[in-house]
Amino acid sequence: MTKVIPHLWFDSGMEDALSFYAGLLPDAEVEWVSLLPDGIPGGPSGSVRLAGFRLADQHFMALETQGADAFNHSFSLMVECGSQAEVDRIWDGFLEGGGKAEQCGWLRDRWGMAWQVVPKRLGELIHSPDPDVTRRVVGAVMGMVRIEEAALEEAAAGI
Repeated sequence: MTKVIPHLWFDSGMEDALSFYAGLLPDAEVEWVSLLPDGIPGGPSGSVRLAGFRLADQHFMALETQGADAFNHSFSLMVECGSQAEVDRIWDGFLEGGGKAEQCGWLRDRWGMAWQVVPKRLGELIHSPDPDVTRRVVGAVMGMVRIEEAALEEAAAGI
């Protein structure tokens, strides 16, 4: 079976980041971490590490090597939450220890990875068959930092 597995590159702190993600997100674990053998480009002997991990049952790989490009918004991970309480818990968790909140439900964790933490209801409302609902909901999101499901519902209803 063919799979697509996102592969994240870290300049440093990969193991700390993966342990943090596994503790914050559901159905998550670091499956393995290994040092690549001598002669692999990217750093002194024993400095290049590779890992396999799972977040919400999605498999990922990660590499830590000196000089890795910084994360940017051209790639982000979206966490779709079943409740506002889950949005709040995960959002607050990402901000602990140096994460930075951004507009429209985006944030950067302390390693610079871009995340979107949103209620599942957002996707349902944005894909409404009524274009006025979609416009109002998108307009509401544009004015938010942390996404608030109650405010989305009010926007959808035209309140």
